[in-house]
Amino acid sequence: MANTVRFAISLDIDLLASFDQLIENQGYETRSEAVRDLIRNKLVTQDWDEKEEAIGTITLVFNHHQYSLSDDITHKQHEHHSLIVSSMHVHLDYDNCLEIIAVKGKGREIRELADSLISIKGVKHGKLTLTTTGKEIS
Repeated sequence: MANTVRFAISLDIDLLASFDQLIENQGYETRSEAVRDLIRNKLVTQDWDEKEEAIGTITLVFNHHQYSLSDDITHKQHEHHSLIVSSMHVHLDYDNCLEIIAVKGKGREIRELADSLISIKGVKHGKLTLTTTGKEIS
C-alpha cells in the first residue's frame, strides 16, 4: 500500500447514511473499497466509444411469438458476427425470451450494434452493459 493516498471528502449526513446502508447491503467492509469501485466504474465507462478493445453484454427481452422478431435479432447478429463472442437464449416463460450477447470489439461499433438490436420493433427491453478487459485498471 505504499502508493496509497488518503484524502477527505465532505458529504451531507443523509447522503452518507444512505451510502453506508448501500455498502453494508452490498457487503463492503469499508467505505474506501466502495469508493474505489465507484471510481473504477466511472473510469471504465469514460470514453468507452473510443476504445479499440472493448467488451460488454447486450441483453434483450422479447416475445418470441411476434412475427419474425427472433429472425430479425438473429439476422442482425449475423451481420455483425465479428463483434459477437457468444450468445445465450433463455426461455423466461411461454411467450418471453431473454437473449444475452457477449460482445468484443471497437466500442463505437458495439454501441451501434446494441442500439440496432434494442430498437428492433417488438423488443420489450434491451440494455448494453459495458465492462473492462481489466488491462487499463488496477
